[in-house]
Amino acid sequence: MALVLDPTAQDLLFREARTANTFTDEPVTEEQVQAIYDLIKYAPTAFNQSPLRVVLVRSPEARERLVQHMAEGNQAKTSTAPLVAILAADNEFHEELPALFPHFPQAKDVFFSERAVREQAAGLNASLQAGYFILGIRAAGLAAGPMTGFDAAGVQKEFLDEDHTPLVVINIGKPGEDAWFPRGPRLDYDQVITTV
Repeated sequence: MALVLDPTAQDLLFREARTANTFTDEPVTEEQVQAIYDLIKYAPTAFNQSPLRVVLVRSPEARERLVQHMAEGNQAKTSTAPLVAILAADNEFHEELPALFPHFPQAKDVFFSERAVREQAAGLNASLQAGYFILGIRAAGLAAGPMTGFDAAGVQKEFLDEDHTPLVVINIGKPGEDAWFPRGPRLDYDQVITTV
């Protein structure tokens, strides 16, 4: 066998994992979120920049404010999920580089002094971390419902600031009744992988 990960774990993280559209009302605890973060914080990022920032939307008032910025098809599930997370890229991540990349603390100024460079790096690397965040949710035995259908400018103004770019909103919880759409097809190996 080519994979060393236990087949049950393979199913949990990949084969059987799906984007959930409904959830039970079982709460997602702070301890679960902490365990997820403690697992996914090791995601690879260039210069160990770690630009992902997460806003947990727990209060009914905050949830109501968020739902107003979601696309119509995402509003009902966002209003009823036990927990919603806004994942954003910190465009000022370079301020943390002296601590995160201590063997070359000058990287902050050498590579990331320009805002446009930081925004591009933050978007790419926070997106890598977002993928790991979804895997962490699955590893906790929960379902993730990631969505990009929202008014990014509205979410940024309501929950973030100009230094943070929202990337994805994720509903989190135990899957509810009729949680899954039919699984879509995937490309075959030879459609994706090329050897040169």
